[in-house]
Amino acid sequence: MIIQRVVLNSRPGKNGVPVAENFRLEQSTIADTVQAGQVRVKTLYLSVDPYMRCRMNEDTGSDYLQPWQLSEVADGGGIGVVEESKHQNLAKGDFVTSFTWPWQTEAILDGDSLQKLVPQLVNGRLSYFLGAAGITGLTALLGVREKGHVAAGANQTMVVSGAAGACGSLAGQIGRLEGCSRVVGIAGTDEKCSILVQEMGFDAAINYKKGDVAKQLRELCPDGVDVYFDNVGGDISDTVISQMNQNSHIILCGQISQYNKDVPYPPPLPPDTEKIQKERNITRERFLVLNYMDKQEASVLQLCQWIQEGKLKVRETVVEGLANIGAAFQSMMNGGNIGKQIVLVSK
Repeated sequence: MIIQRVVLNSRPGKNGVPVAENFRLEQSTIADTVQAGQVRVKTLYLSVDPYMRCRMNEDTGSDYLQPWQLSEVADGGGIGVVEESKHQNLAKGDFVTSFTWPWQTEAILDGDSLQKLVPQLVNGRLSYFLGAAGITGLTALLGVREKGHVAAGANQTMVVSGAAGACGSLAGQIGRLEGCSRVVGIAGTDEKCSILVQEMGFDAAINYKKGDVAKQLRELCPDGVDVYFDNVGGDISDTVISQMNQNSHIILCGQISQYNKDVPYPPPLPPDTEKIQKERNITRERFLVLNYMDKQEASVLQLCQWIQEGKLKVRETVVEGLANIGAAFQSMMNGGNIGKQIVLVSK
């Protein structure tokens, strides 16, 4: 059977900025027959995420992420529909997902590697299982719960950087749902800031490309910062940390400003910032959602309930066509997306 797939065409270099041309669309084939335990699936949605930047390097710098190989098919979070099955628990028409879905139009996969989806849990919005009701939502929810130390009635102020991104836009809302009394986002355009406040219930948002971030932060967080959901690292994080309170907490989710630099993860803080962190006893521990998979089922159900109740607002940036996945990746790394970046491969 003839299919289309996307392979890694070239590496941007450890300090390089990814471009669409790092990926290549090509024609390939898959077997015509499905073996016992396997299913043939048609790809519906693929997820494009910042962590994938590490996979473009020969060495990901991580013990849990494997690098993509040149001229080999890329992979990541994906959703598809079963078209043929020789697996006892999966039938034609079932919707399924995997963290290692190949970037191709159709595939033959091991049925045991797939998780069956229930579309009703997300009001039929299947793509949400790649974002708000998937690994992105889990990262936001478990990050806040496991590392944020949010307590209802404690009058805590939360700041979220990269707040209009897939994880940040959920984290701020979850912070409020879990008990924070004030939530302030940091984003890169006036449009994103407006969406955070008007749609997603943030109390305020700062456009870091305009004006003095430190001054605006002092005005918007007069009692200091108790919880910082850090999606970006770099100068913005140094500014936030300088205004954090004694015994406060950093949820170290991602460091997108550092992803195109050859530095260890998490990147070390500058000496002045590290001094503040130690003097104020601010926790800053690496957070890896894969370490909390025992809480996955209950957490996904909580996320789905909030979505159904309208308490968790979801934004997606959807690009159509497998051929455009490289451009979608480039746009996301340049901050062009609002919410989760999704590629619609087939309807």
